[in-house]
Amino acid sequence: MLVSLYVKNLALIRETEVLFGPGLNILTGETGAGKSIVLGSVALALGAKADREMIRTGAESALIELDFEVSGEISRELEKLEILAEDGHVVLQRKILPGRSVCRVNGETVSARVLRQLAGLLIDIHGQHDSQMLLQTKKHLEILDSYAADSILPKKEKMKAAWKKYTAVVREIEENALDESSRKRELSLAQFELEEIGAAALQEGEDEQLEREYRRMANSKKIGESLGAVYALTGDFDGRSAGESTGRALRELSGVVSFDETLQDFYSQLSEVDGLLSDFNRSVSSYMSDLEFDPAQFQDTQDRLNEINRLKDKYGGTIAGIRSYEKKRQEEADRLLHQEEWLEQKRREADTAKKEMLAVAGELGGLRREAAGRFCRQMREALQDLNFLHVEFSVSLTQKEQCTQDGWDDAVFMISTNPGEPLKPLASVASGGELSRIMLALKTVTAGQEFAKTFIFDEIDAGISGKTAWQVSGKLGLLAQNHQIICITHLPQIAAMADRHFYIEKNAVGESTATTIRLLEETESLRELARLSGAADLTEGALKNAAEMKELAEKNRRKGTY
Repeated sequence: MLVSLYVKNLALIRETEVLFGPGLNILTGETGAGKSIVLGSVALALGAKADREMIRTGAESALIELDFEVSGEISRELEKLEILAEDGHVVLQRKILPGRSVCRVNGETVSARVLRQLAGLLIDIHGQHDSQMLLQTKKHLEILDSYAADSILPKKEKMKAAWKKYTAVVREIEENALDESSRKRELSLAQFELEEIGAAALQEGEDEQLEREYRRMANSKKIGESLGAVYALTGDFDGRSAGESTGRALRELSGVVSFDETLQDFYSQLSEVDGLLSDFNRSVSSYMSDLEFDPAQFQDTQDRLNEINRLKDKYGGTIAGIRSYEKKRQEEADRLLHQEEWLEQKRREADTAKKEMLAVAGELGGLRREAAGRFCRQMREALQDLNFLHVEFSVSLTQKEQCTQDGWDDAVFMISTNPGEPLKPLASVASGGELSRIMLALKTVTAGQEFAKTFIFDEIDAGISGKTAWQVSGKLGLLAQNHQIICITHLPQIAAMADRHFYIEKNAVGESTATTIRLLEETESLRELARLSGAADLTEGALKNAAEMKELAEKNRRKGTY
């Protein structure tokens, strides 16, 4: 549930905070007051595209903050995105600056992509243009699959895997079905490369050992000079070396150690140092005696390194990489030597994979036909509740010429809104007002499959009036029993159903204009209903009519009939 919305310095909004509640939250106001700006700010906070023109004139930045209360399945889905609710709340914040924006979730910076992922879990925003989605037949199959997600989505995953398996084998056949001259040319190249790698007789780790030897031999003169100096400094033959100094120190200690037993520890420690230094000096001397430069050995090492590095550049960055390339080329050479047998085996694999794919496509199609029957019955009932008195609704499922990762089904929503009229594709018959009602019916039918428990409707009442408006009002009230609904409307019939009624207005503040939003008290709500009903003056009769609308809405809510 969306608990609160805070907006600062966005378009006409200087600063406002709205505390929403469960059930049906209605927003009304004069045309141009900024109603869509308020709900547009929600979309911005959830990652919609933003630009500097949205920042209020004179301000350096705009800020939008949403506080959601989450639990259950939504919390678990958020955890998959590594987002943990704090005390059951998730706070989304977006700061819009000239040229960039900063997004945060519970105080931690995230990308706009993460916000868009959250949007699908937390809220469902439906504007007027969203109804046009129903005119896109490619969306119809997606809607049907979403309706029966529990049974269809696992089968779709299986379908996707089967399709990938089949297409991979087909692609492998297409890429490797060579004519005879091409086959011979590729085989000759593969055999040449295999012979070249084989002749090198590479050993794992050989390159690293050779590089160490090469560095030692290439720097043998410098090593010898340095070790000579080290040997002299640590020896005991020139009177000034570390070995000679340590020996003298030991002799000095030996003359006094009998006078104080504490000095024995000093003597022991220095003796150990003297022994270590002597061992070190002997090791240096031994290394220097073995340090010889052999030009022939140096040249052999250099040549071998050059050969290995050439093969690395050609076949792989490491000896392991060269081995991997060798194995792959051996498999290709074997395939080229026995191409016809290989192709025959792959064709059998493709036939088997195709049968498996088509079998899954058939199972998926069966699930869709079964789901379509339930979906159509519920849609007809929902549409009748929205004043489509003689409506017929069906889903036309046909098979495509080729199977895809979604199966072989195409879906088209068919509708007839008048008695005796044949079913026709939805895109060819529905008007703007009908599309809004059809979308609302769709939302009520699929509400149980939605992750989001908050729905936002921006002018769902477009193109309707009279009794139909009451029907839409009732549907929103029904949907609000298990969901939080936030709805912008111009119709009093819908506003009368509100659990909370907010008023949006635009006022001059000094030399600028600002949009504000506030929660209406009962009497204020009645006055707003009267205004929405078209009353030129808020007379006693107009207010009485508004009160009757509220009573009727409450009566219908209690009965569950609209």
